[in-house]
Amino acid sequence: MTATFVFEPPSDEEIEDSQTEDEEQEHNDDEEEEEEKPPNQQKQSPWDFAAYSESVAEEHARRSTTSIDYKISKLLQQRPSPVTTAADADEDDSDSEPDRQEDYRPEDENDEATNASDSKSFFAPSEGTSFNANSFMELNLSRPLLRACEVLGYTKPTPIQAACIPLALTGRDICGSAITGSGKTAAFALPTLERLLFRPKRIPAIRVLILTPTRELAVQVHSMIEKLAQFTDIRCCLVVGGLSTKVQVTALRSMPDIVVATPGRMIDHLRNSMSVDLDDLAVLILDEADRLLELGFSAEIHELVRLCPKRRQTMLFSATMTEQVDELITLSLTRPLRLSADPSAKRPATLTEEVVRIRRMREVNQEAVLLSLCTKTFTSKVIIFSGTKQAAHRLKILFGLAGLKATELHGNLTQAQRLDSLELFRKQQVDFLIATDVAARGLDIIGVKTVINYSCPRDLTSYVHRVGRTARAGREGYAVTFVPDNDRSLLKAIAKRVGSKLKSRIVAEQSITKWSQIIDEMEDQVVAILQEEREEMALRKAEMEATKAENMIAHREEIYSRPKKTWFVTETEKKLAAKAAKSSTEKGKGYGGEVISGQQAEDHKMKEKRRREREVKNLPRKKRRKLEAAREMLEDENEVDKSLGSGKEKTGISLVDMAYRRAKAVKAKNKALDAGKISKVISNKPKLPSQKTQSRAEEMRDLFQTDMSERRQKRSSGSTGKKKSFKSKSRYKRK
Repeated sequence: MTATFVFEPPSDEEIEDSQTEDEEQEHNDDEEEEEEKPPNQQKQSPWDFAAYSESVAEEHARRSTTSIDYKISKLLQQRPSPVTTAADADEDDSDSEPDRQEDYRPEDENDEATNASDSKSFFAPSEGTSFNANSFMELNLSRPLLRACEVLGYTKPTPIQAACIPLALTGRDICGSAITGSGKTAAFALPTLERLLFRPKRIPAIRVLILTPTRELAVQVHSMIEKLAQFTDIRCCLVVGGLSTKVQVTALRSMPDIVVATPGRMIDHLRNSMSVDLDDLAVLILDEADRLLELGFSAEIHELVRLCPKRRQTMLFSATMTEQVDELITLSLTRPLRLSADPSAKRPATLTEEVVRIRRMREVNQEAVLLSLCTKTFTSKVIIFSGTKQAAHRLKILFGLAGLKATELHGNLTQAQRLDSLELFRKQQVDFLIATDVAARGLDIIGVKTVINYSCPRDLTSYVHRVGRTARAGREGYAVTFVPDNDRSLLKAIAKRVGSKLKSRIVAEQSITKWSQIIDEMEDQVVAILQEEREEMALRKAEMEATKAENMIAHREEIYSRPKKTWFVTETEKKLAAKAAKSSTEKGKGYGGEVISGQQAEDHKMKEKRRREREVKNLPRKKRRKLEAAREMLEDENEVDKSLGSGKEKTGISLVDMAYRRAKAVKAKNKALDAGKISKVISNKPKLPSQKTQSRAEEMRDLFQTDMSERRQKRSSGSTGKKKSFKSKSRYKRK
């Protein structure tokens, strides 16, 4: 069911200091009512990263490292000749030609529209669902939650909240899709908290599990839930990688009501931490479900779903739904309701989308184009998305040397540094946040004016989520995408989505030339900073190895007495999964980042084994043995090749190695005989190569004589027992 999305300020996530014109007008109209309220009451911000960002300075002091900002400022002070900064470049560019904005004219397209298959029959009918509510009072929420909404500044529910909260309170499974910035977090948090107010408080248990694809999104959801539950006794716990495991174990053992986690760390605790389970889980929530499966968490998500009780409420939320999510819905949801407050790829009306064409000859000057835009047009509250961690770090150094306040967010930083970067950008102490796709999902950073896709997104889904960081909840925003000639297909998809509103920005040639010269001047300084970081990293690794060796010597017994950590798949299954994914990629059957579970890898192995058995089933015995021997020899050759390295030529097993293996096998057999683990077969038949095949009568006679000799040995050893009623044996000796 679809409905039009109309936002009315104040929105789902509103900054403390900012007020829209409508709010100011309401404030003037209701001035008398404001005077009656206590003067100290202020609207709280739902997001708070300050608690995690305080330890960054301590972390640098403990590791004997320095921050990237310190390195940049130190290098700028040491340089005798001043480097041209952004302010100097602006003065030079004051008389130059300004940037131009034109309507984008698409090239000739012959794209065929693809109609996705609709699986509405699987979902329960959602007739009577209302996407409109004038206040949270109409949604039957308790007073503590209404008070929290008032403190956070939430007045009118958004369409997805108005539709989701009443249905979630009834315990129904929900698959919700809404435009970015529509308040999906509050849509699943409020009904969950309402249900927990009536939980059996005498029995502590983990009743709600919320899974997110990234650590930063988990911290944001955890902060939001704590703010909404501030007037209740509901406890929430954060379980993500990068933070202290011991602290998380202690928190989980105290049985909090809600756990917000990333999949990998949650499975680690369930398998390796004592007294942690999901036996009493009542609600499972997957936030940004499609991204959870994109990141390669498919096997982990299925494992967590398997560990959860079957009788539970499951809710999935995302701005975009993919085929993988549909498979997960079919497996884990029971008669769910699909709530769609807008089309899956709808663009906000207040978003202005632009493209900057990077021609083949201009790809070298892409950094100059970016710096030109950031110094002249988009100067504050900008998120820049880079394709790789290395590119994001290089841009951070260039921005710092150019005198621009920027911070970075990617996987090469520690968790404290990542959260500190978000806090600096949220408090507007820096103007630019240079990030990878880690920041593309779910993060709601207030006041973002512009999103620049320095690296072109992989597909339209990634593009939708990236540009969704701006123009949230009815605010205005700009999205600028750098499109090289190799990514024309994505440009066509963007043009098809945006239509005639897509603009093409042409950056002034003089500005690009000047910034290219400035970047060339700064290249030596960039190299010096990267070299200093490599040296710090080498020293850090050496210190870690030395500390590890000291701990192994001092606490050897304690370390080895600890139980070994386990995972839900073995190392063999991991290798099989990687091998199967690689083979499917080579054959073009699947996406390169596809990950299969350990069970699927085992099934693949059994299918291969059965195929081999069918191949040799109808062969004669001699040929079958030859084929098996050839396969064993081939496997041995592959093992030898791996041990020798890929650089050498493939050769068979040498005679020395073969003799060594045979001698080792004979030695092992003799040792087993001495220990009595195996018995030596005694045969009276002479082994002659020219002997003819025995007849059936002779074979039976030999077997009988062997049996009688064994019985005589038992009698002579003094074994007692009943006398055998076996009479005349002479008939067996007749010819």
